[in-house]
Amino acid sequence: MTTSTGTDWAAWQESWDRQQEWYMPDREERFRVMLDMVEAFAGTAPRVLDLACGTGSITARLLKRFPEATSTGVDLDPALLAIARGTFEGDDRVSFVTADLKDPEWPAELPYDSYDAVLTATALHWLHSEPLAALYGRIAELVRDGGVFMNADHMIDESTPRINAAERAQRHARMDQAKRQGVLDWAEWWQLAAEDPVLAGPTARRFEIYGEHADGDMPAPGRHARMLLAQGFSEARAVWASPSDTLVLALK
Repeated sequence: MTTSTGTDWAAWQESWDRQQEWYMPDREERFRVMLDMVEAFAGTAPRVLDLACGTGSITARLLKRFPEATSTGVDLDPALLAIARGTFEGDDRVSFVTADLKDPEWPAELPYDSYDAVLTATALHWLHSEPLAALYGRIAELVRDGGVFMNADHMIDESTPRINAAERAQRHARMDQAKRQGVLDWAEWWQLAAEDPVLAGPTARRFEIYGEHADGDMPAPGRHARMLLAQGFSEARAVWASPSDTLVLALK
């Protein structure tokens, strides 16, 4: 989409997707299963909270599959939010909120008190365990009874070190091959954003907020499930997994 700024938001979305797929080649499969579970619990017109939404990757796939859905995206990253807002400009099904998920008052900024589904992907690994548990408690208060929360992320099971090492070696070998073919990595993508006339300012602010990269915890899927149960969900378990990533679903 090209707006009055002259920025091709669709191109930025495509570039972001390709960069993310370099790290997660099964990213679309994660999204597919996530939306399958949304439909299973909330039907085809759900009210969704896209948590730590970034460029709106989940929202884009949600609306493509469920045109009657609505989505609230919440994030703190000014550059990724600029892309999200540009992409969905004029779409009254979508709204965005700038908020820090470590601030206990962030839910007060949302347009709704409850959601059918709260979804997040490749985002919460920047939180350490204590603030993550607190966040899960706030999410539990936002999910309606019978609604769901899903977190898709890199979740390391430390009980299988040899499996982890073999998977990581194979994955990185494939990444190195793709890199030689010209794929942009995280740092290179952000360098391009910093050079864009529209995104340069938001990108600078983004690095003032986060630094180069977050350094949180990556609990195993079972620990995520236990944390969610302790924070008010009635059931929680993994509903999809690849050798390196897991989708955990919690039912209110």
